Amino acid sequence: MKPLQLTLTAITSLRRNLLRSVLTTLGIVIGISAVIIMFALGEGAQREVDAQIAALGTNLLMVRSQSVSSGGAAGSAGAVETLTMRDVDAIRDQIPQVVASGTSISSLAQVVWGNANWNTRVEGMNLDMLSAMNWHISEGRAFTEQEVNSAARVALIGETVAKELFGVPEMALGESVRINRTTVTIIGLLKAKGEDMRGNDTDDTLLVPISTAQRRILGGNTAFQDRVKRIMVQVDQVQNMDWVSDEIDSLLRQRHRVKSEATQPFVIRNLSQMMETRANASKVFSSLLAGVAAVSLLVGGIGVMNIMLVTVTERTREIGLRMAVGAKPADIRNQFLIESVILCLLGAMLGLMLSLVLLAVAEPLFGWTMVLPLSIVVLSVAATALIGVGFGYYPASKAASLDPIDALRFE
Repeated sequence: MKPLQLTLTAITSLRRNLLRSVLTTLGIVIGISAVIIMFALGEGAQREVDAQIAALGTNLLMVRSQSVSSGGAAGSAGAVETLTMRDVDAIRDQIPQVVASGTSISSLAQVVWGNANWNTRVEGMNLDMLSAMNWHISEGRAFTEQEVNSAARVALIGETVAKELFGVPEMALGESVRINRTTVTIIGLLKAKGEDMRGNDTDDTLLVPISTAQRRILGGNTAFQDRVKRIMVQVDQVQNMDWVSDEIDSLLRQRHRVKSEATQPFVIRNLSQMMETRANASKVFSSLLAGVAAVSLLVGGIGVMNIMLVTVTERTREIGLRMAVGAKPADIRNQFLIESVILCLLGAMLGLMLSLVLLAVAEPLFGWTMVLPLSIVVLSVAATALIGVGFGYYPASKAASLDPIDALRFE
């Protein structure tokens, strides 16, 4: 018999017990859905992490004020600002592999323009911090060194703040806004960066020179205006990250006269490494899901084989009759193999539709875009076809090996 004729015969046979055929595919449906959702989640998470690393900046080390004890009471990390602006300059000037050494201070404040106002994060930062944090200007210009040194009343506005205050972000350029009784002029519009790893809107911010923030806007005790909570260090090459980290540790120990590990007033973190660790954790999670999906497909394949064995038993007389009128054992085997493959492909199609529905529901819950490569869909469908061949071969061979006389006598 020709393949097309065998396929039509197989479809007709499966349609006689449509409900049983659909129920047989449940294992395959669950397995394929798990595979597709797992890859979509994993790929989406990986791209999200890559985007966050790109938005955060590359080759970054973060130096933070560490927990210190006073009078026997230990403070939390960063509660006391032990680092200074002089540390920022020393790191940049004394370690050649450092591309940028930036720092910032920030606080929530109300920004007012005319009758409009918006509560946002106001950050004061030096020029190196703009570079280290990968901020780019879409309209206008960035601060100049002179503006940073002179505490100029200028600001860079994030897209979210610009939309809330002006409606159209480009309208913000050249306008003056008021922050805590200080008026600053918008000289640049920041290029949108989206959400950070915690889901916070990074574009909901307004940047001013760090000297402006210290002296005019965020205020505070003038004796501590030189203090900073964190220093972001951008290194020239990823291969130099560990070496530069050790150099910074040595330099700050010398500057702060640190005598032991116990009294170390700062801590150094490799942000790129932390993000990569998180990405690797996502891969481990994906591997676990892949194991679950493989087990589901195995169970689904066994289910298909069981139903095909039942089908062979039910249709023994039919098989004997077909052999008696000239059907070859190869025709019988191929027909049952095709039925098995069709069952698995039906399960794959139902699983694909189910996974697309679940991904559409899950996407807003996870907060990132699910990515489903076409190659994964093709591979999944091809894998189910192989499962159909693998688990359908034994029932098909059993049917093909029946003796026509015995089959016709089967009750």
